[in-house]
Amino acid sequence: MQRTRGGTDRRLHAGSARVGRQRQPKRVPPSAVRQKPEDLHRLPWTDHARYWFDNTLTGGVAALIGWLAVACLAIVVPVSSVLVWTDDSAPPAPWAKVAAVWRTVGQTLRLGGEVGSPLRIALSVLLALVALFYVSTLVSLITTAITEELIALRLGHSTVLERGHTVVLGWSAQIHTVAAELVAADTSGRRRAIAVLADLDKTEMEEELSAEVGDTGRTRIICRNGRATDPVALARVSPGTADVVLVLPRDEPDEDAEVVKTLLSLRALVGDDCRVRIVAVVRDERYRLAARLAAGANSVVIEVDDITARLVSQCVRQPGLSLVYQELFDFAGDEFHVVDARAQAGRTFGQVVPAYPTASVVGLVGADGAVRLNPARDSVVRPGDRLVVIARDDGTASATGMPVAFDESVIVSGPVTPSRPERLLLLGWNRRARRIVDHLSGHATAGTVLHVVTENTEAAREEVRSGAAEATGLQVAFHRGDPTLPGTVDALTPSAYDGVIVLGADHPAGTGSPDDRALVTLLLLRALEQGSGRPVSVVTEMTDDRNRSIAPVGPGADFVVSGKLIGLLMAQISQNWLLADVFESLLAPGGNGIHLRPSGDYVREGGHASFASVVESASRRGECAIGFRTRDGARDRPGHRVHVNPSKATVRRWSADDDVIVITAR
Repeated sequence: MQRTRGGTDRRLHAGSARVGRQRQPKRVPPSAVRQKPEDLHRLPWTDHARYWFDNTLTGGVAALIGWLAVACLAIVVPVSSVLVWTDDSAPPAPWAKVAAVWRTVGQTLRLGGEVGSPLRIALSVLLALVALFYVSTLVSLITTAITEELIALRLGHSTVLERGHTVVLGWSAQIHTVAAELVAADTSGRRRAIAVLADLDKTEMEEELSAEVGDTGRTRIICRNGRATDPVALARVSPGTADVVLVLPRDEPDEDAEVVKTLLSLRALVGDDCRVRIVAVVRDERYRLAARLAAGANSVVIEVDDITARLVSQCVRQPGLSLVYQELFDFAGDEFHVVDARAQAGRTFGQVVPAYPTASVVGLVGADGAVRLNPARDSVVRPGDRLVVIARDDGTASATGMPVAFDESVIVSGPVTPSRPERLLLLGWNRRARRIVDHLSGHATAGTVLHVVTENTEAAREEVRSGAAEATGLQVAFHRGDPTLPGTVDALTPSAYDGVIVLGADHPAGTGSPDDRALVTLLLLRALEQGSGRPVSVVTEMTDDRNRSIAPVGPGADFVVSGKLIGLLMAQISQNWLLADVFESLLAPGGNGIHLRPSGDYVREGGHASFASVVESASRRGECAIGFRTRDGARDRPGHRVHVNPSKATVRRWSADDDVIVITAR
């Protein structure tokens, strides 16, 4: 992740017999293509009125009936008033005349008439004609006009006149996660808007988001149709007045050039001086630099393949780690926050950590914006610094006058448990496989063996040879075979490996999902596991989170769902811009990352100790303890009970099966 400082296009039919002419979407003149935040106030009041009127028409039958009543009364009431005020026999009192007007309005739909002067007769006939017009023809004419208007609205070509909203450009596997997380993040109670622009039917997008996201509360999701690479279509979601713009990745890495083109169109529309924040995602590292240059200042570019490969390589060696990342990246539980630290100025980081009983302090943000995760214990908090904490929300991240007490007698001060060589198995091959091998080779203990099973061993071997595969500690062996065939999997004895990685395909045949082959492989592994009674530690890379719920896996299986993971990151960064540097530091190679360590390295096994004692023990080792994992619920999927940011006063019995979740560089 890099930061720069400073389905289907469906035609709509109005019926077999079209009545009237379908209105074509209005083209924005070239002079009006570039948008700036102040342009919203310069628009004529008629544009705002039209935007409001268009929104009322989407209210359905009730809105149509209401406008029909307003139009009818706008003619009948004035004419009825003229009839009453020109009647010599009308009562002189004003309120009596108003009552007479009301009676006339009520009788308008009946034919019959007034007698008297020619003027009165003419006006009476006019009222009768108005009644006939509205009863016999106006309904059909209004229906036709409204149908055309609704067709235009369904096309999604009208302009969104919002300010401070979130713009989402594109449509991919991340859209559901991004929309759901943005809705969940809105706890302010004020009305917010999410404007989505994609080259799909507007109604289909709205229906799919409604089904996936559910109740959006006070957050409105507005969909518009158009290609994000076209500045004219891009103007429909008003990115110049938005708070943040999210550019989703395409489904295939070959289409990353479209993301770069979208960013260029965005810059052309809002201008180089616009301060709108941009979060963009590419899949291939070759397009990362181009995307950064196109996005300009005040932007974040995330690379999907590298983050996914890094997490897969970590999870296969540390089962249950994927649940920790999901807990930290979504808005449902505890997540990262950046809070004020003025009250802690002058104290060391080691003194600040135990001062927060319900939050885990994990880093510092300097006055210059530089992020330091897991700084040295003796680092001093300076004026202007802020704290990086893990907490339920900002309100729970508060310090107390006295630090939480710990028990010195239970703290273990001996050496950490050394890593041992492992036997790992990789089933399948895709464009991220080489990166996974590279990350494994950078962290594997000497003597670790990785067996790779793929149909095209020569191509895979060549990819590994061109990367960092020959690095320290990892021996890579290739075996030809199809992981979706029972014979291939049965001959491998997967339970004999410390960890198994299952990968999907890059370009599945036909219309299948990239996860289809991975699901077949998981089914074969599960059958072996049940037949032998020996568990298999599996981590699976998937693109669609919906496939995880149907995956045939045993307890303790890990999933790295790239689509959901990147969607969570985008949503988090869009709500708190400072988290971009926090996540970059957390996921950077060689930096401080999340690890699972045996609890016996921190407190005595079999004894009772508070989490404050664990935090103190980790701090003395130069680590930040942020939670623990137990395996006492192995019968429940996923089999690992993860507790992130427990209260420091929590006292429990620590067993040999428990792990402590820490942030450390080791």
